Amino acid sequence: MASLTEEEDDHEIILDDETAHQIGIDPWYQAGFVLTTGVNSAYVLGYSGSLMVPLGWIGGAIGLLIAAGVSMYANALLAKLHLLGGKRHIRYRDLAGHIYGARMYRVTWAMQYVNLFMINIGFVILAGQALKALYLLIRDDGALKLPYCIVISGFVCTLFAVGIPYLSALRVWLLFSTAFSLIYIVAACVLALRDGARAPARDYSIPGDPSSRVFTTIGASASLVFAYNTGMLPEIQATIKPPVVKNMEKALWLQFTAGSVPLYAVIFIGYWAYGNETSSYLLNSVHGPVWVKAVANLAAFLQTVIALHIFASPMYEYLDTRFGSGRGGPFAAHNVVFRVGVRGGYLAVNTLVAAALPFLGDFMSLTGALSTFPLTFVLANHMYLVANGHRLSSLRKAWHWFNVVGFTVLAVAAAIAALRLIAVDSKTYHLFADV
Repeated sequence: MASLTEEEDDHEIILDDETAHQIGIDPWYQAGFVLTTGVNSAYVLGYSGSLMVPLGWIGGAIGLLIAAGVSMYANALLAKLHLLGGKRHIRYRDLAGHIYGARMYRVTWAMQYVNLFMINIGFVILAGQALKALYLLIRDDGALKLPYCIVISGFVCTLFAVGIPYLSALRVWLLFSTAFSLIYIVAACVLALRDGARAPARDYSIPGDPSSRVFTTIGASASLVFAYNTGMLPEIQATIKPPVVKNMEKALWLQFTAGSVPLYAVIFIGYWAYGNETSSYLLNSVHGPVWVKAVANLAAFLQTVIALHIFASPMYEYLDTRFGSGRGGPFAAHNVVFRVGVRGGYLAVNTLVAAALPFLGDFMSLTGALSTFPLTFVLANHMYLVANGHRLSSLRKAWHWFNVVGFTVLAVAAAIAALRLIAVDSKTYHLFADV
């Protein structure tokens, strides 16, 4: 199988398949902002509790750096396969189908869309939590419960999805997203620093008995790689102007250097300030002026709406290409009506599941184990092996096989840990819980 050469990346390349969305028009830094938006989404407000508490200072800090390194490496491998065989593979499933055949095309498609569906549900829950926290700062009467906030969030996400026809159209919204991220991250960091400076000595010991620590450590390890990866790199790379491989590498360097600084700041400062008492939503732990916390929660809500659109874009692209009319511009009346019905229906399902299961983090851990690990690490290394095996040395082949086997084992272990967590939490929570 032919592999990509640098010369191929400088020529006009045909698409592997047709699409209703815009392809190959964005500069590399726009893709970098898309990646940075994902890594600094409101999910970062939970990492102090979900990563550092079960791993501690040493495990958490080292784990974050290792996860960044292996994630950068795996994504760079995937980016190099974008032009395999002289075609732009604009979807993850297209690339897998080109390398493995029709069966893996369908398997990859299923894994990716289940993964992104669960991430989107998580974003709706996050937006609902931010909205509820904002309401409680204004009126602490308990009238606006989490399921209601989730429904409101789903409606706002639908309005945004109808108004932004495709991923490339985000443009200025990515700047707004960056500004919103900085608002809630800076607010959380400043207020946590103030709390930490005034508080007595914190307890940084890892909670739980030895057996439970094993499972929480495995689960946190799975969350480490979730923090850096989108599960849709080919779809993001599809928006970039040629040379697509070099430009995607630039976007990845932006994500894993300057783009990750806010992530590290809020994780480490939050854990330093509150120790193993850090909450799963950092803005619920901080103390300070009501207006600062209100602005931070509003920013988290708005950024989550934009971030969800990014992770829903592969589904939107499929629906628009498969069922759209293909006639007229994106804001022609019939296309707007189509988006209202189709994207509104998709997000309605997301919202219903989010409201019914607001403790979905447990299920997301399972989904991450069964799809994020395979998509980002196992498949990336194996596809690179298949595409370039004839050119690789024995040592490099052994390295890639080590990654394939190692991440497969981690995926199985993470799935077992997630199933145990689901079994434990199912005894505590109920449908449409106000958590």
